[in-house]
Amino acid sequence: MQPNAIRKSSIVSKGAAAPTAEAYDTAFQEKPRVGAVVSVTGSHALVLLEPDKHEEERNFKPQLGAIMSIDAGHAVVLGLVSAMSVPAPSHDSAVQTIRIIEMELIGEFSKPTVNAPARFKRGVSTFPTLGDGVHVATRDELTALFAINGASSVRIGVVKQDAQIPATVNVDELFSRHCAILGTTGAGKSCALALLLRQVLERYPHGHVVILDPHNEYSKSFGDSAVVFDPTTLTLPYWMLTFDELVEVLYPGKDRYAEEIEILADIVPAAKKQNVTAVSRTNSRLRTDMSTITVDTPTPYRISELIGLIDKSLGALDATRNSAPYKRLRNRISTISQDARFSFMFGGLTVQDNLTEFLSQIFRIPVDGRPVSIIELGGLPSEVVQVVVSVITRLALEFGLWSNGAAPIALICEDAHRYAPADPNEGFGPTRRSFIRLAKEGRKVGVSLWVASQRPTELDPTVLSQCNTIFAMRLANQADQEALRAAVPDASTSLLSCLPSLGLGEAIAVGEGVPMPTRIRFDALPRESVPRSLTASFSDGWSVELEDAGFIDRIVEQWRAQKMLVPDWS
Repeated sequence: MQPNAIRKSSIVSKGAAAPTAEAYDTAFQEKPRVGAVVSVTGSHALVLLEPDKHEEERNFKPQLGAIMSIDAGHAVVLGLVSAMSVPAPSHDSAVQTIRIIEMELIGEFSKPTVNAPARFKRGVSTFPTLGDGVHVATRDELTALFAINGASSVRIGVVKQDAQIPATVNVDELFSRHCAILGTTGAGKSCALALLLRQVLERYPHGHVVILDPHNEYSKSFGDSAVVFDPTTLTLPYWMLTFDELVEVLYPGKDRYAEEIEILADIVPAAKKQNVTAVSRTNSRLRTDMSTITVDTPTPYRISELIGLIDKSLGALDATRNSAPYKRLRNRISTISQDARFSFMFGGLTVQDNLTEFLSQIFRIPVDGRPVSIIELGGLPSEVVQVVVSVITRLALEFGLWSNGAAPIALICEDAHRYAPADPNEGFGPTRRSFIRLAKEGRKVGVSLWVASQRPTELDPTVLSQCNTIFAMRLANQADQEALRAAVPDASTSLLSCLPSLGLGEAIAVGEGVPMPTRIRFDALPRESVPRSLTASFSDGWSVELEDAGFIDRIVEQWRAQKMLVPDWS
């Protein structure tokens, strides 16, 4: 039978009238049968293949990862080819070789009735019986399958089994239930992430997307649709920090500074109340209940007020009290607040309550034609990057909570294993807790978490388990593959065996955001929108002599000024 005839006899024909159950049965009789079911378990089936027909095209033969269909009476069961074998090879051409394929049963099309059209659903309610015919799913079947996302779907690539079939994702499921993009370095994670967001925002231009960019690579991926915050334009006032975050800025690795931290816990609330009292005197309409102000309340206060309270405490000490912790705390606060690297946090000449303006800029409300905020973390001091991520994550969750999800926000985090490590003793505790809380509660308050990582084993398992859509790109490390298998449904694990052999831009897509587990190839990004690669070319750099006499001087100047110059090696 010719391929055109096969497509015409498929169980779903685009644009045609709804087929009847009899039409389904007739279509299956006309389709080329490849084998019959010889064993069925709760989620698997064994198929004995018919003798090989060498004249058949490869597209109509079972292949690893291919989608097969089985007529099971009231439904058409779909399965993924998970293994292929010849249990007893024979070198005698006169003896028929037994060939077996294993399939994971993943879903079914219900046959249409007078009152209901054909529909696809995950899981299997009508199991195949022994002897049922097995066929390679046709193009029209697959097209119908990947078109079930409906009006809220967007195209992201093509199905590996047939490049004529667009791969789509359901936007609501993709964002409301979180998403993970995993793969080794160079597999194409950044391009896939940029493509996904661009496709969604093209369809829904009034989104609110925040990208935490540790490598400063996304600035050109969204063009005029993005606002980029780098160390020179980002303003994150210190008074927005919780007490734990402030302590991390002042005393990274705070084990040896218990006395200073205890003093700080007393004077921060006092400084906040002192500032609120001063503001209330100048504006009688502003009244704040002092009893509600705690060490974590996001209320403005001045560094000078902190230092003044320390000096006041020093003056009130008697001879039996040790003044050294007060002096060390005073010096530390003064040093950090004057450090050029922390100017984005302590650089303001005046202290204003600009929380509303900050939230508006970061979360793009109103959108004003620029739905994406890109926060470049590459030029920030390493000891404060964790704090910045903690603040942004916490504010996103709190904003979603108090706004009841009225303006849904998507928080995209590259290298998520840095901020939510699997080992609770690593990283920064508040950041890790913010990520875990967001993964658990974000869906309820309209905050979506997207994580990208090259090391699933180093990512907190709670965060990964809450990502109900996963795009798994090339992963060669066995431990990472096992961590991924633990996070995906059982019906998808066979596809993960292909992870080491995936090509550039290919992924195994599983979860709620896609109709069914499958291998896809992402569409290519426009060249000007490809995230900037930060991989230096040794062959280019070592091919010529660097004769610029001022090169070292400029590097030292940037080093001292803490102004990062990101080379364009793309």
